[in-house]
Amino acid sequence: MSHQGSFEVDGVVKESLPNTLFRVQLPDGSIVLCHLSGKMRMNFIKILPGDKVRIEMTPYDRTKGRIVFRFK
Repeated sequence: MSHQGSFEVDGVVKESLPNTLFRVQLPDGSIVLCHLSGKMRMNFIKILPGDKVRIEMTPYDRTKGRIVFRFK
């Protein structure tokens, strides 16, 4: 469930960075810097390059986002 004013987009993880940061490529070809949501950290969900994920973004800054779901 997304927060008010934000929207969700699916993408593919291209690179894993320190401190649970990831570079995610969106379907339109743009690259977004994303961090892992707190629920995913609490449940020890691992993200690797190549995984398909759903990210949550705000309309104000389209260069950053939050990973909220990893597809099987």
